[in-house]
Amino acid sequence: MLTLNKMKLTIGIISLISIIYLPFLLNIFDYLAIPSHLTAFNNNEALPIHKNENIEVFADDNYIMKQDNQFYPKSSGQSEIMFKKANIPIKKTNVDILQNKTLIPGGQSIGVKLNALGVIVVGHHIVPDTTDAISPGEEADILVGDIILEMNDNKIKRMEDVQPIVHKAGEDQKKINTVIKRGNEKIKKEIIPSYNEKKDEYQIGLYIRDSATGIGTISFFDEETSNYGALGHIISDKITKKPIEIYDGKIVRSTVTSIEKGDQGIPGEKQASFSINDKQLGNITKNSPFGIFGKIDKNKFAKINKEKALPIGLADEIKKGPAQILTVVEGEKVEKFDIEVINSTIREHPSTKGIIIKVVDDKLLNKTGGIVQGMSGSPIIQNGKIIGAVTHVFVNDPTSGYGVHIEWMLKETGVDIYSENKIAS
Repeated sequence: MLTLNKMKLTIGIISLISIIYLPFLLNIFDYLAIPSHLTAFNNNEALPIHKNENIEVFADDNYIMKQDNQFYPKSSGQSEIMFKKANIPIKKTNVDILQNKTLIPGGQSIGVKLNALGVIVVGHHIVPDTTDAISPGEEADILVGDIILEMNDNKIKRMEDVQPIVHKAGEDQKKINTVIKRGNEKIKKEIIPSYNEKKDEYQIGLYIRDSATGIGTISFFDEETSNYGALGHIISDKITKKPIEIYDGKIVRSTVTSIEKGDQGIPGEKQASFSINDKQLGNITKNSPFGIFGKIDKNKFAKINKEKALPIGLADEIKKGPAQILTVVEGEKVEKFDIEVINSTIREHPSTKGIIIKVVDDKLLNKTGGIVQGMSGSPIIQNGKIIGAVTHVFVNDPTSGYGVHIEWMLKETGVDIYSENKIAS
């Protein structure tokens, strides 16, 4: 027991000496300037290591090489850098070196059609009959925002699937056993159709919708996988305000015809024309909080895109200051406009509002007033890297808005640069 107490005392003395001695050994600002952790790509860019002539820097040459007093990633993996002064270790920096990743920036305006998983209940209506005027659906406790998945053991995918089942149940004077999805829960309900004498048909008193359309902007295209990302935020139903769960969808080319200019308290909007019956540019397999995702034929995308592939920039590489966005304000022409990055928050958990930007380009301000609806998904470029995409506008200041970091959008395509590209050392 005495030996253990002596060990504790010795450790305490050493710790105290270190705390007292450290400020004399190293300026506190120099110490704080040394990061505890770095994430970098395996490319030709030097690691952002604080330079101080009184500090020696040692790196594992299996992963990091020194050249011209700079340190460069050499191989993907997990490594470390040790900082010493007078041969005494001062601080250690853990380094994650990732495989380099490039994407082709978008900016193109697209028309979007989402096909819902089932049919969405968007309202109730009264069915007049000979007895009571009611809404059978509302009587059955089916709510706005519910998704009808099945009726009498029949899968429901389109609005056209509903009426034949309602008619047969009404003719047979039977209830409709209905499966709905409410949030994450599946619930069974029973609907009794009501006869509308005026229209000579049975009805259930529900307004329903099976799809949604709109416009947005492509954020990026991945040549390796043919995956794309767009919008930067989830698509919700206009009436229920709830995210649309989909089983498929498609995107087509879109032409911007005019702009409703934004003003304080009044968000602007792109007006665009497209036909959902046009040739499909790509499919939609996911409608997530970070946008819509799917695949585009490489040749089709090449016809509407002239941009070259750029490396992606991680959240901790983003700097306050000049950047650009790519977007369309007239026709199908993608243009580059100047913005300022006001702030970028490095978050452990994904967020669609990790970047704050401000439009400073006079041409864009005169045309749109800043960020408008339909601009969501416009890629953000800084220092030759794709760092994110526009997601939201500030309602009280249309010149400013939010962006999502590119790594969170990329993860939705199945590419997790933080886990898939690390090689354990």
